[in-house]
This record gives sequence, C-alpha cells and structure tokens, in this order.
Amino acid sequence: MIEQAIISDQEFLLFQRLIHKLAGINLADSKKVLLVGRLQRRLRERQLDSFGQYYRQLTSGQHPDEVQTMIDLLTTNETYFFRESRHFDFLRDEILPTRRLGGNVRIWSAASSSGEEAYSIAMLLAERLPHTPWEVFGSDISTQVLARARAGLYPLQRNEGIPEACMRKYCLQGAAAGPGNFLIAPKIRQQVRFAQVNLTQVIDPGIGSFEVIFLRNVMIYFDGETKRKVVANLLPRLLPGGYLLVGHSESLHGISDRLAQVRPTIYRKPE
Repeated sequence: MIEQAIISDQEFLLFQRLIHKLAGINLADSKKVLLVGRLQRRLRERQLDSFGQYYRQLTSGQHPDEVQTMIDLLTTNETYFFRESRHFDFLRDEILPTRRLGGNVRIWSAASSSGEEAYSIAMLLAERLPHTPWEVFGSDISTQVLARARAGLYPLQRNEGIPEACMRKYCLQGAAAGPGNFLIAPKIRQQVRFAQVNLTQVIDPGIGSFEVIFLRNVMIYFDGETKRKVVANLLPRLLPGGYLLVGHSESLHGISDRLAQVRPTIYRKPE
C-alpha cells in the first residue's frame, strides 16, 4: 500500500456526489484537501491503495458502518455554547413570555453537533421556566458527535459563553468531570434527548412537534434544492405560530414562502 494516496479530480467528483446524496452536503471544489486529510487515515486502516478503492467499498452496500464513519468525518461540527446570543435573547425575551399557557415546551436543535446548542437552550429553559415542563430534542447526522453530546462532557476551555450563574448551577467540575473538564448536570441532561436525523429525508412524525426549531449554520453547506427540501421536511414538525431560527449568515429568501420573517434569521409559521 502507498503511504500517501492522491485523489484524482474524477475520484473527488465521485465523493462530492456521494456526500451530497447521503447528507445533502454541497462539498466545494476547494474542499479537496480537507477531504483527503480527513479520509486518508481510513485508507490506511482499511489497507487500501487508492480513494477509488475506498469509494467502491462505500458504494458496495456491504459496509454501512464505514459509510457512517465517512459521513462523520466529512460533516463540519464547529459549535460552542450560546453561539449567536441574539437568538437566545429572542427566545428568552420574546418567545417564552408570549407563549400560551399549558403543555410542555418542546424545542428542537436540528443540527446539534456535539450538543452545545441543545444544552444552551436547556439551561435557558431551566432558568426561565422553573415550574413549566420542557424538553429539548437534539439531532445530527453524525453518530460520532451525538455520542459526545449524550455524554455531556466538555473541556473547561469550551465553557466560554456560558453565563456564570448557569455554569454554577448546571455544570459539574472536579471529580464528577475529571481534570480539565466540566459535565452537564444530570438535571439538565435528563431533559435533553439526542437522536440521529437526516434532515434531507422525510422526518419521522414520531419525534413530535415543536414550538421552536433551531436550524442554524447548516444550510450554508446545502445547495438551493436541498435547502428547500430540508425546510419542507421540518415544517410539519413546527407547531402553528412556532418559530424557525437560522444562522446569522443564512436566509430563507427564495427557500420557503410558508414562513413569515419576524426579524432577520427569525421566521414564524402562521397560526
């Protein structure tokens, strides 16, 4: 086996089409170096000489676990606690005070990555709704990041953005977390559920309905057709009058006319 496999333009095109088919991700031509860097180790571990051989394994139908591994490696998972704080301010100041009384509050972090967004929502709900039942659902296509999310264990340097009061009340340090880490407290983790969801496919109604869906910083990786499909898949799961939030560099302009813009990046489903 060669030490460092080189990917041809044709092989890279095959991987672009494959990741688009599987996850809806539009992998730009400029990402060739990233793809090689992230998949090179898989070639070595599977004792393959070329990306062409690896592609044939992936598409043979005989290695579903390896297909998931490839998806895990190629999906971007940068996130942090209370990212784009204006959305959390809007949830706290505008959505929660005006919601109708009664029933559980259910919020979906639809591209939750390693869990920081879902746990940020959960901390806010714990603070603002101490006497109201609530649940946060977090989903991602990557099983690798979902495992980290369920563990709720993070390096201490990742706590930037967490309000000091929330850090004291909802995050454990010391023996419970181990040196240099903090652990999301059980009283928060037990109200946050994670599951694998592919947003480009029809979504199981069994996940229920939600008052708010966070769909942030994921559509930038999709082409227009995939964006329209994703939003159409989410809309049946959003309650009438519910809110859909997208990332600050994203917009639903030309993507869906079934939601009204409340503010830039904040949309509402008609009641």
